Amino acid sequence: MNEIIYIFSSGILKRKQNTIYFEGGNGEKRFVPVEITKEIHIFGEVTLNKDVLEFFTQKEIILHFYNYYEYYIGSFYPREHYNSGYMILNQARHYLDENLRLQLAKKFVKGASQNIKKVLNYYNKRKVDLSTYIEKIDLLQSSIDFQEGVDALMAIEGNIHEVYYSAFDDIISSEDFSFGERSRRPPKNRINALISFGNSLMYTTVLSEIYKTHLDPRIGFLHATNFRRFSLNLDVAEIFKPIIVDRVIFTLLNKSLIKSEHFDNKLQGIYLRENGAKVFVQAFDERLKSTISHKTLGRNVSYRTLIRIELYKIEKHLMEEKEYEPFVSEW
Repeated sequence: MNEIIYIFSSGILKRKQNTIYFEGGNGEKRFVPVEITKEIHIFGEVTLNKDVLEFFTQKEIILHFYNYYEYYIGSFYPREHYNSGYMILNQARHYLDENLRLQLAKKFVKGASQNIKKVLNYYNKRKVDLSTYIEKIDLLQSSIDFQEGVDALMAIEGNIHEVYYSAFDDIISSEDFSFGERSRRPPKNRINALISFGNSLMYTTVLSEIYKTHLDPRIGFLHATNFRRFSLNLDVAEIFKPIIVDRVIFTLLNKSLIKSEHFDNKLQGIYLRENGAKVFVQAFDERLKSTISHKTLGRNVSYRTLIRIELYKIEKHLMEEKEYEPFVSEW
């Protein structure tokens, strides 16, 4: 069992022999089960020293840091023990060859759009008529194979998301939550705040899984490899955001588990309060741990495991063992 720890309070992470514990400002002590913990997400103002980092390296525990506004700002990535020069060369080759890069980039957009349609079809059968949005996405999706460059492909992806987001107000049955349009930094309304927060969690989740493979997170294909720290996790996250992040958002809102009082106005934007972030994190974590039947493996696997399997499929594609096909939800 892999435990994920989320720290929202301010305090100190301390080491005592072979134990790590968090000491909050109010004297609270929370022990970290280091033998089963694989990643820690830090939202509060937390102090730690080199001794603690060395111990996390020894235990291969990743730390993800978020700022006051819940934006991901960076990670402590333990020594990269699975590094593979052969894999890095293959990633670079597939990035530098425009045709090879475009082939992979199209797979990510196709996987994302297919899972977007799965979400729309799910609510179309249960809630309201979303057929118009599905038809528009079908039309846009049919043009993916005809794109001759990554920039043009990204434009199609943006159009697909624009149609998808316009369906949110039909799916969400709450007068307190109106979507309008996508806004990021800062998010201009509560729905945008939830999307931004959930996407940050998704990016770091994929990053943690990349760490357990031979892939290098710095070399992506749909998102340009440039001066940003990581891009491969952004590519893979596109496939899983609709069926993990968005489903969590719809469930929380339609069950009234997230309410207007869970949000704050800060610096001309709207953000989740700590109590709202905790509700979201719990639902997100439960979603990652939930299982589905995997036809190829013939057994049930968690959504987190699905992400790792996706990365192994990309490895095989890069080594030209088997062409990559993105995961598409069965439901």
